[in-house]
Amino acid sequence: MNDLILTLNAGSSSIKFALYEVVDNQPVETVKGQVEGIGTAPHFVAKNPAGALLAESYWERVAAGQGHARAFKQIWSWLADAAQGRQILAVGHRVGHGGETFADPVLIDARVLEILTGLVPLVPLHQPNNLAAIRAVAADHPQLPQVACFDTGFHRGRPRVTEQLGLPRALLERGVKRYGFHGLSYEYIAGRLRELAPDAAHGRVVVAHLGSGCSMTAMVGGRSVDTTMSFSALDGLPMGTRCGVLDAGVILFLMREDGLGVPELEDLLYKRSGLLGLSGVSNDLRDLHVSADPGAAEAIDYFCYRIAQTLGGLCASAGGLDALVFTAGVGENDAAIRARVCRDAAWLGITLDETANQQRGPLISPAGATPSVWVIPTDEEAMIARHTLRVVRGHSAVN
Repeated sequence: MNDLILTLNAGSSSIKFALYEVVDNQPVETVKGQVEGIGTAPHFVAKNPAGALLAESYWERVAAGQGHARAFKQIWSWLADAAQGRQILAVGHRVGHGGETFADPVLIDARVLEILTGLVPLVPLHQPNNLAAIRAVAADHPQLPQVACFDTGFHRGRPRVTEQLGLPRALLERGVKRYGFHGLSYEYIAGRLRELAPDAAHGRVVVAHLGSGCSMTAMVGGRSVDTTMSFSALDGLPMGTRCGVLDAGVILFLMREDGLGVPELEDLLYKRSGLLGLSGVSNDLRDLHVSADPGAAEAIDYFCYRIAQTLGGLCASAGGLDALVFTAGVGENDAAIRARVCRDAAWLGITLDETANQQRGPLISPAGATPSVWVIPTDEEAMIARHTLRVVRGHSAVN
């Protein structure tokens, strides 16, 4: 029987998982699912690659701090049957931050876990959840290899000038710099574009990862040269509930005039801003498109304006544009947003095939047009599975 790879992507209130069968030394997806509502009303669901429901269950909330462990137990309990006697070779995790130490995926041991724990102050709302999933696996299956795959890794090796902030150098030496995130998604897209359009992929490409979290990255020859998220996952584009780029003076004003502390500022910037804050209606573009509230239209206008403005800046970083790629939930599914962005970018020579755009491409510009425009679904779990298999079988070097 073929071995299996399990991938886990843990957030604050959910764990996404996927199960891959190793066929001819390649991971092939067999199951995808998630536990959502951790800490409130946990809900487990598993589906096959075609989207058919395989299993679903609910349970009562557990004590604070135990939610991720309980969620993993539910995932593992179901997978024990779904595996049908096959061995789970390893578990791969999406980890938000690798810091200066880790760029490539790495086998997790006590030293690695200690280093990753030390990075929690850099991503306080993401890293603890990633580590909670790692610890939950280790507690129940201590001999099972686990691999950390980093969302910052793809952006390592960029020109130093793109990593710097206009702060004293001592802070740069402490790690206060522009890291970039969504790296697993960008790495996957770079590979898919090489399959779909090799010439474009080896040129100057901007990828717009538009979802609940949003970022954009410029690539040259399939490598990141600049990106919008920086020290944290707050920077860059406006997102569902996150503010995007913000004058630091606003923070000083709110601290001085309103007496806001760190907890209040984190809540404001991560959970009450972005499309939700701008519109006063929803963080979901599907709701905003159909809303009659003027705030909804203004939020959409701001969202598209910032994407178009950022696209121009990233083209400068890349030295031009050969291809634009839309990905993630909004990028893959919202034809109206894609159309607005492309119209705003007509000055770059971008043209749109309206029929192809409605059908989600993958090519949504006229055949032969340059720059070409693409819709490419991302698959971070597949990227994690590939990295995990390579690490545990010794096919790539790790830090």
